[in-house]
Amino acid sequence: MGEDDSLAWRERQRRAVRAHAEADERRRADEHARAAEIVAWFVAEATRRGLPTTRLHARSYDGRARYRTRLIGWYVDRVQSRAVDTAGRWYLLTVPASLHSLFLGADPSPAPAPLIVGEGGRDGESIPLRELLARRLGDAADPG
Repeated sequence: MGEDDSLAWRERQRRAVRAHAEADERRRADEHARAAEIVAWFVAEATRRGLPTTRLHARSYDGRARYRTRLIGWYVDRVQSRAVDTAGRWYLLTVPASLHSLFLGADPSPAPAPLIVGEGGRDGESIPLRELLARRLGDAADPG
């Protein structure tokens, strides 16, 4: 193989890698957009049903500390590690342990909601986002 062939091969490889990365980015953007629609549906439905909101708290990564936040919304799982605020933003409510957060509260950042919650987690349990949020709405209707 000559030097020209080698350069052409490397250029084709670069283009293929770039095309693959761009396709992956488009797929992720599409998933985030669909998940955002599901979260918006949940907020509208929770508001319509009068599902009470609560002040959300975050936990330290090690689970030892619990911190206030300025967020108001709904926890969407039983362990209260995931939530949606009233503006329709998705939160993972785990933060680094800090003395600052202990006294002044934590300020978790919103994250893109996943279409499959828990996918790739160590416990092996995952659930589609729509099903998780529908269950949360159902839990509100079921007092027991």
